[in-house]
Amino acid sequence: MRSAATLLLSLFSLAQARPFANVPGFQLIWGDEFDGPAGALPDRDKWKIITDLHHNNEVQTYTTSNRNLQISGGSTVQLVPLKSNGKWTSSRIESLQAFTPAPGKITLFTADIRFGNNVQANKQGLWPAFWMLGESVRHGTPWPQCGELDIMETVNGLPTAYGTVHCGPDGNASGGPCNEPIGRGGTVSLEDYGWHNWALQVDRTNGGDWRGEVIRWLKDGAVFHEISGAAIGDEKVWKSLARSPMFFVLNVAVGGNWPGDPNDATLDSWGSMMEVDRVAVYQST
Repeated sequence: MRSAATLLLSLFSLAQARPFANVPGFQLIWGDEFDGPAGALPDRDKWKIITDLHHNNEVQTYTTSNRNLQISGGSTVQLVPLKSNGKWTSSRIESLQAFTPAPGKITLFTADIRFGNNVQANKQGLWPAFWMLGESVRHGTPWPQCGELDIMETVNGLPTAYGTVHCGPDGNASGGPCNEPIGRGGTVSLEDYGWHNWALQVDRTNGGDWRGEVIRWLKDGAVFHEISGAAIGDEKVWKSLARSPMFFVLNVAVGGNWPGDPNDATLDSWGSMMEVDRVAVYQST
């Protein structure tokens, strides 16, 4: 039997979910509209649901329960951290498919996302993120050599979102061209926790010189951070970021090195959730 909180989330999203707009000058390469009955899990042909994984001293356990992860019934997916009997559970999904930015094209990775209720409302310790990892990590390449592109992260309900790149030459997990373990990134104000479009462009239209290729981070269509191959200064490292296959990750971590200890109070489901309206990959025509 579904909980009252789960039902409430589903009904709210059924009335509020928004479709992606068409992107002029681009064609859809891949996407998930998260269609399906309320309470169902995401499409297993597109997403892997992660469970036994712990990084960065996070305290949550990722589960397959629809209390933590569910299709809303309104073309969205909801990731909900919960505390029960002193223990935190949450959810993380990864796209099965990986995507390689095409030469001579701009590749656009995008989703619409919101975070429950208002900013700074009892969200201490929460760490929602929409990001990408190099597929080579699935074949044994360690982090950060595999490459990581954080399209959007925010912590603790603060009115700031972060876009970050993580990378590294072989055998070096600290310092390097991406200033690990911190990474290189930019920030943008998050004036509310309602719907916003988050996107990453990988621009390979400069004629083939890796140093002139650019990765851009956008909120609601406006660029708030960018980095070029020349700024990274290492062709092999740049290849891991802009010329190699990457897969999507959506998750809500709890606690860890960045947000710190979570609030002792049990967060209400709606206030703490991350809701995603259609993930898509576009390529310029």
